[in-house]
Amino acid sequence: MSPYIMTMLLFCLGLGTMITFSSSHWLLAWMGLEINTLAIIPLMVQHHHPRAVEATTKYFLIQATAAATLLFAGMINAWTTGQWDITNMTHPISSTIMTLALALKLGLAPAHAWLPDVLQGLNLNIGLILATWQKLAPFSILIQMQHSNSLLLIFLGLLSTLVGGWGGLNQTQLRKILAYSSIAHLGWMLLVLQFSPNMALFTLLLYFIMTYTIFSVFSLNNSTSINSLTTAWTKAPALSALTPLILLSLGGLPPLSGFMPKWMIIQELSHQGMALITTIAALSALLSLYFYLRLSYAMTLTFSPNITTGVPSWRLSNTNINLPLAISSSATMLLLPLAPAMNSIIMP
Repeated sequence: MSPYIMTMLLFCLGLGTMITFSSSHWLLAWMGLEINTLAIIPLMVQHHHPRAVEATTKYFLIQATAAATLLFAGMINAWTTGQWDITNMTHPISSTIMTLALALKLGLAPAHAWLPDVLQGLNLNIGLILATWQKLAPFSILIQMQHSNSLLLIFLGLLSTLVGGWGGLNQTQLRKILAYSSIAHLGWMLLVLQFSPNMALFTLLLYFIMTYTIFSVFSLNNSTSINSLTTAWTKAPALSALTPLILLSLGGLPPLSGFMPKWMIIQELSHQGMALITTIAALSALLSLYFYLRLSYAMTLTFSPNITTGVPSWRLSNTNINLPLAISSSATMLLLPLAPAMNSIIMP
């Protein structure tokens, strides 16, 4: 793809997100979401592989359906209340339809089935954009809405944490595992969204850092399946030694950074008197932790079979570690003494 076309598409991708961020009118928010969708489609299909074309077609149909449903919910709200303001989503029917449309855009359970298939058909760089940047615009609308049906948010969040942990157990493809990881993390954000939006945003920020780190590690090693992780130590030994800590941080194991948002979300939900939901969400994190442990085991304790006719992988790969990956790896493995300071900033 031409650098000029790539620059224009990336600019439109950022422009669509910024329009949705800065808009308080449903039509402008819908317009930003549509620009965002149309900008990423050429990036997804740039390699002209049949699997990429299939994933792009699925993504376009799902996003068009969600955008049409979102616009329909905004029209219902304008009809009943006489206003197009995002923060004035008070009618229960329109609020429910809008929340379900945004859940479909984000890939939350039970509208999650498209996300693993689409992510599996993309390369790791475009998959990183889909798993991170594309979540910003719908999530910003969710934060601005006045939710009159908090039970729906709790149901979607709890189901997403369960499906995200359960669905990744029998996967062998890394992109599908990361898709289910995204579903589980978004479920945690949705659980705390109506009680503490600042905490949800902090969780989203840490999720972005950890997801960027693990996508960069897999891209550097050119790994797309669990079996391919067994040769990663020959390409970047130091990074392979640190990757299990990054994976365990994604799983939320103390004392790593990924445990900090889960700890604060569990604390906030307990203060709201939601002990049963908190317990189920905490137990669902064990499901996610299991397949992260599988990846760690494959990367550090498993050796690939060595044959004399094979070409050594260390002669083919570049072992340079870029600066953003080093910074994000350090941020992912920060220890928990920072947690009280962050807790005081988020919950003054």
